[in-house]
Parts: sequence; structure tokens; C-alpha cells
Amino acid sequence: MSIIPWSRGIFDPFSADLWDPFSQGSSSGGRRGRSEDDATALARANVDWRETDKAHIITAEIPGVKKEEVKVEVEDNNVLRISGQRDKEEEEKGDTWHRIERSRGSFQRRFRLPENADVENISCALEQGVLTVEVPKKETEKPHNIRSINIS
Repeated sequence: MSIIPWSRGIFDPFSADLWDPFSQGSSSGGRRGRSEDDATALARANVDWRETDKAHIITAEIPGVKKEEVKVEVEDNNVLRISGQRDKEEEEKGDTWHRIERSRGSFQRRFRLPENADVENISCALEQGVLTVEVPKKETEKPHNIRSINIS
């Protein structure tokens, strides 16, 4: 069970559903209406999204997951999907497990990217259990210098 105190029906921007911070008046942030289990807890891995002048940078905590077990994809031209699988540890004959708290199972997080996202040049890195996805911004046209001319 998650330690985050979201209650049923309360907006949760980081749910496993598609999070669309750029929608206008939409409630597509997702609502939780199911009980939490290992897969749900893993799907709700901590994610940060920050924006700089040049890129959108998304970091996700996915400890214990190898880069071969993670997929970063773009669907429908502007939805970033991070998914993967964390498998159960191998049990060896004679082992006695006293407690299992680490989440395991599949996970998926989806984020609607803004129009200025350059989805053709996304880069990713996984270091020490933290996935960093950098989505560069497209170059926008600089506004033309407009000057007013008096009418005589």
C-alpha cells in the first residue's frame, strides 16, 4: 500500500493513467478507484518533470530495474510512455523470506507532451536507479521586429 495519502476520487496527477498538464479544462489526470497492489505501487514510482529553456526533463525512480527492462516510447506523436518490468528475486532452495516490501511487477507511466516537444531527438539515461528522459524543445520562430510607422 502506498504511503501517499490520496483518497478515492481525489485528483492524482501522477497516477498510472495519462497525465495531461496541458489540457484545457480536461480532467484526464486520472482518478484512482482500485485497490493498490504491488504493480500499482510500482506504477506510481516517483516522477519529477521540470522544464528548462531548452528541454523538458522527466526523472523517474525505478530502483532495481535494468535498462534492458525499461522502454521509453512516444505514442500518438506526443505521448511519452515509460514502461517496464521488475521481476521477483529468485528464491534459492533453503531461503527463508521474513519480509517482502519492494514492489515488483510491470509498470507504465504516460505523459502528454506539449506542442513544442521535439519528439525526434529524445535522449534517455539510467543511472543508479534513476531514469532521466530529456525531451528537447523545438526551435520556435523569433518574432519579427515590428515597428510602427506614423500615417501622415
